[in-house]
Amino acid sequence: MALAKSDVPSGPRMLPGQPLSVDVADEIDRVISRYDWSPSSLLNILHEVQEYVGYLPEPVIVRVAERLGVPVADVHGVVSFYALFSMKPKGRYRIAACKGTACYVRGAPRVLERLEAELGIAPGDTTSDGLFSLDVVRCLGACGLGPVVMINDDVHARLKPDRIPGVLKRYRDNS
Repeated sequence: MALAKSDVPSGPRMLPGQPLSVDVADEIDRVISRYDWSPSSLLNILHEVQEYVGYLPEPVIVRVAERLGVPVADVHGVVSFYALFSMKPKGRYRIAACKGTACYVRGAPRVLERLEAELGIAPGDTTSDGLFSLDVVRCLGACGLGPVVMINDDVHARLKPDRIPGVLKRYRDNS
C-alpha cells in the first residue's frame, strides 16, 4: 500500500484552547449558509465543519449554535450523542479498531491491546505527536475479514498483534 501525502489530512485547523480564527469563523458561516441557516440541517453542518476544522472544539460549537439561533446545549447534545463527532483533535491517521462480534471472536481484543501498547494511548485518545488517534467501533462491515482495523480509508484485514508494528511503521514513515 502506498500512501500519498496529499491524501492524508494535515491535522486540525485549531489547537485545543485556541480562540476561533477569522478563517474558521468564515468557513462555519459558509457551511451554514449552504444549508440556508436552517437548524434542521445541524447534523450536516456539524459534519462539514468537523471535516474542515478536524474536530469540534467549544468555540466552534458556540459559533454554530449562535449562527443557527439554537441553544449551545442542543448542539452539545448532538455532538455528544453521535460517535462520528469529536470534541478532541484527531490524529493525522485515524485508527478504527473493530470489536464487533466476528472480529472479537477472531482476536480483536489482542489486536486492540497491541495498538494501545504500540501507540501509548487508550481508545478515544490521540498520540502526543498528533499522528495517530485510536477509536473502537462496533462494526466496519467486513466481518469475513476480521479482525479488521481501518486507518483513515485503508482497511487492514485478518490482523494479528505481531503485524501491528509494521502497519504503524508504514504510516510513520510517510509522515
